[in-house]
Amino acid sequence: MSTFITFFLMATALSSVWILFILIFKRILKNHISARWQYNLGLLFFALLIMPLMPSSFFASLNIGGWLSQWLNTFSSYGAAISGIGTTPGDIDGGVYGAAGFQDFAISVNHNAPGYLLTVIMGIWVMGVIATAFVVLYCNKNLRLIKESVKPVKNEDLLSLFLQCKDEVGIKSDVMLGSSIMAKTPMTMGFLKAQVILPAGKMSLSDARFAMLHELTHCKNKDVQFNTLMCLFQILYWFNPLVHFVFKQMRLDRELACDASVLEILPKESHAGYGVTLLSFVKSLSTPKVPSFAARMSDSKPHIIRRVRHITSYTSESGLMKIKSICLFFVMLLLVFCKIPIISALANNEDELYHFNADNVSYTDLSYFFDGLVGSFVLYDINAGWYIIHNPDMSVTRVSPNSTYKIISALVALDTGVLDAGYTGREWDGTVHIFEAWNQPQTLTSAMHSSTNWYFQDLDAQVGVERLTFYLTQLSYGNRNISGGIADFWIESSLRISPLEQVRVLANIYRGESIFEAKHVSAVKYALRLSEIDGAVLSAKTGTGIVNGSTINGWFTGYVETGSNTFIFATYIQGDNGSGSVAAQITLSILESMGIKRG
Repeated sequence: MSTFITFFLMATALSSVWILFILIFKRILKNHISARWQYNLGLLFFALLIMPLMPSSFFASLNIGGWLSQWLNTFSSYGAAISGIGTTPGDIDGGVYGAAGFQDFAISVNHNAPGYLLTVIMGIWVMGVIATAFVVLYCNKNLRLIKESVKPVKNEDLLSLFLQCKDEVGIKSDVMLGSSIMAKTPMTMGFLKAQVILPAGKMSLSDARFAMLHELTHCKNKDVQFNTLMCLFQILYWFNPLVHFVFKQMRLDRELACDASVLEILPKESHAGYGVTLLSFVKSLSTPKVPSFAARMSDSKPHIIRRVRHITSYTSESGLMKIKSICLFFVMLLLVFCKIPIISALANNEDELYHFNADNVSYTDLSYFFDGLVGSFVLYDINAGWYIIHNPDMSVTRVSPNSTYKIISALVALDTGVLDAGYTGREWDGTVHIFEAWNQPQTLTSAMHSSTNWYFQDLDAQVGVERLTFYLTQLSYGNRNISGGIADFWIESSLRISPLEQVRVLANIYRGESIFEAKHVSAVKYALRLSEIDGAVLSAKTGTGIVNGSTINGWFTGYVETGSNTFIFATYIQGDNGSGSVAAQITLSILESMGIKRG
């Protein structure tokens, strides 16, 4: 939910800038755009306002070709390389790996302010939506009363005139003509089935004709539907005054465009009569205080005055004006489409998603092993050069690496000389920590197995921010962001990496395709080694995220060497009690089910 409200607010700010640009564009070029196309320009606002409401994942997956390629790969025949996917997990304790022999130590971090702030903002927005929706619905209750009071028109002259007007406007669909004693002005209602409503009482045939032509033009242009969408957007964007202003202007543009369409049908000598009919409804009007779901022939008095001026000075749209209007509209449409890559970049923020598009991948459902937990599993077969992925969305979502980062911390310390591969021991400074295993001198192996924070924090402090940034960039390690502080950037803070990136980084290191020397990689591989049974060597690191005292996620990432092949893996889980040790048990179950046991 916090991801949605963050994306929504940022995308809304960006859309508001585009809306303001269109308004300025319309103002400057208003004499070169016809009334109809000025209204059509307003329709671009719908596109701009719907983008922030779209899931960010939609913009993250706009590459349809890449998506299709990945979807087709689901059906690829990888079964010959790795078999038994999705079968019942074996007995972990008695299985091929036996007891894993790792300790999953992690400390809690406090994130009260950011989480609390996003929750408050989300709550204020939701309450505003509910309150605004209530006000709009309550103030439009008279529309329901009008609809209930509508009676079909039985006057033969009016019915005959209505059919004639339908033909002149070019409407072939079924539209009902009714009258209501509660209607003060002609209006069009009905989202699914339109009906034109005239005020009850005596009305001249000429006035009725003008009203029918106007309301039928609303029907033809689907203005009731667009008006309903305007109301919906004003409810969702209740906090944005620019949205309310835009739709107020758009309703006036709609009426001006409708007037222009009617004036095109009427002979010139009838234009004045049409204006007089419009003015005749002004006395009964009051300025609307909230958006209306209906399309009315008359609106507020200032709008009526502007419309009458437009009618008195109206001239038919020339061919040149039509061409200019269409060209300018498509220029603006192109600019709106240019916003999509920016929104997409916003959705695909480097801190959020990893862009993965490959043919050497199979997607499979391994949810059975996760026992209700939300998680992802990524496996890479070194020999086959093939990925198996469970939960593709989560596999590319960047999250804090927590203690799995200690693999990189050790490698960087060795490569920079901060740590000597021949002697990795470091003295304990006497600070008492929550875990007894941390309260003693450490070697790289003991620190890796007991996940001793102070050991790796000391290494990073000696390496320094500049060199750490260099190595993370060289490795393409997630978002490479260490702004969270030299001691804590990897603990539910600024540094973030996806399961797929974890596997890719480890695979490159394992194959000797990274910046690190072979002897340093060997030293870390030795420290990561957990067990060896029947020729299968398991080497891995856990990671657990604890925020405000609650365990929220867990990692288990590493590799299995079988003698003839190596499999790199990363498992990530979210939820209460989703710790690194739980992720390890899930991983071992999946690996056993795949038959990854021995050389």
